[in-house]
Amino acid sequence: MPTRILIIEDHVDNLELMAYLLRAFGYATLAAGDGLEGMTLAERELPELIICDMQLPGIDGFEVAKRLKNDARLREIPLVGITALAMVGDRDRVLQAGFDGYIAKPIAPKTFVNELEAFLKPEQVLCATRVADAEPMKEPRGHVNGGKTLAHRGTILVVDDVAANLDLARSIFEPSGFNVRLAADVVFAIESATESLPDLILSDVNMPHATGFELLMRIKSDPRLKPVPVVLITGTSPQDTIADHALAIGATKFLRRPIDSSVLLEEIEGCLEAARQAGGK
Repeated sequence: MPTRILIIEDHVDNLELMAYLLRAFGYATLAAGDGLEGMTLAERELPELIICDMQLPGIDGFEVAKRLKNDARLREIPLVGITALAMVGDRDRVLQAGFDGYIAKPIAPKTFVNELEAFLKPEQVLCATRVADAEPMKEPRGHVNGGKTLAHRGTILVVDDVAANLDLARSIFEPSGFNVRLAADVVFAIESATESLPDLILSDVNMPHATGFELLMRIKSDPRLKPVPVVLITGTSPQDTIADHALAIGATKFLRRPIDSSVLLEEIEGCLEAARQAGGK
């Protein structure tokens, strides 16, 4: 039975990134969107490790820690806080609340799993997953990795104002052979695409200064950029008419979060293949 790790996190994108990284290293994950749900899962499943955000709806991470450490069945489970707290004394406050350690936000995908494994027992660490370097940490294909040259499959420009979403996209696409370029806003995305044409653009819809729809319209109004497939993705639940509108003005796909990483990869690969066939490549 794989080592099970419970993630208590109300931010969907952060939760998905952490779960993806852990699963890529062979760990089983359980997910809770608030403190009460997390407590229920912990009591029922008795996981080997619990990761808990500090700022949660309902009961916060400090209250979760208090309840876990007051429960005889749960108090021995290592508890790691995920926190953006940065004030003097915050570290001591987290540890005094009962946490065995903490990791600062935003998490670093390349070191996140290693940091968590320090809280597991030796027999719970899945060393076998490290033999050829785990999938999320491989070099982009076209680079030499372990003496093997990996083929380059194309360039994806990812546009999102949330750092966790950008990190997640990189960790999904690079191991599958794609070069990933990142942009935090529409202006920079247009500059990047103009400077060097990507094979596909994946853009969030809801960004503060200009939306994914605005990016789509600017791409499709530029004769040089127009052939580039644009996939829009959103974490909200828009009406079907909005998705229809996106497709009508030129989007190749309109996707909704949460979406499984493997499904997202398949969707992007399908869009690229369709574009290649349409272009006679």
